[in-house]
Amino acid sequence: MTPETYVQQKAAASGSSFYYAFLFLPAKRRAAITAFYAFCREVDDVVDEVQDPGVAAQKLAWWQQEVAQAFAGKPSHPVMLALMPHAPQFQIEQRHLQAVIEGCQMDLDQTRYLDYPGLQRYCHLVAGVVGEVAARIFGQTSEATTAYAHKLGQAFQLTNIIRDVGEDAMRGRIYLPISDLQQFDVKAHEITKREYSERFTALMRFETRRAHQLYEEAFALLPAEDRHAQKPGLMMASIYRTLLREIEAENFQVLHQRIGLTPLRKLWLAWKMQALGRM
Repeated sequence: MTPETYVQQKAAASGSSFYYAFLFLPAKRRAAITAFYAFCREVDDVVDEVQDPGVAAQKLAWWQQEVAQAFAGKPSHPVMLALMPHAPQFQIEQRHLQAVIEGCQMDLDQTRYLDYPGLQRYCHLVAGVVGEVAARIFGQTSEATTAYAHKLGQAFQLTNIIRDVGEDAMRGRIYLPISDLQQFDVKAHEITKREYSERFTALMRFETRRAHQLYEEAFALLPAEDRHAQKPGLMMASIYRTLLREIEAENFQVLHQRIGLTPLRKLWLAWKMQALGRM
């Protein structure tokens, strides 16, 4: 199996909304973003799939070393072999990949966040930096597009957190800030026991408003001259925001299930943005 085939299969198997946006890119940009996304999946899977924290930490340390060696001209993993040929053209730097690994390490060391600024640091590493790299690959002419990409990445991550509240709690993690839980008098044990209440619904409505605000702030930051090139990110925004609205429509029943969109619906939303330019 070639490195290119490996990353293609890794990206497709995830079923992620990101994959549908990649389909509309020119071949070289599609190859670059697919390889980068496969890297993100590899390190994220370490945290989600490896049960022993010590083993997970060792695997992430291996990835740190692999990234350093790859940028020194000695990649060995199929993901890095597929990604490195694209790094110079799209200005993908070692610091970007190391930041993503650092964010995943936070999942091993920290299961709760005291307040929203603390959560923002995590979102910056695992999503904001990813947005920055993606924006470079999609095509960026204005420096202001970086701020848009960071903000949009954080909106995606908060949407994921809202969707996965129940699933994450089963893994021993509650990303919703402790200060927010206290504000709405929601106890951590109520989340882990999957207990719904009006207080929980109010909390989730608050977090959803915050996510919607992040989307609006991101869109306002996108320079007009880069809007066409950044269509893949806007496709993802259409899919993620539709998901967020779906969760709202389901009255935040996220503790016992994972609410999602069908592949066909994701493809339709991506095509609508590509062809018609609207969400």
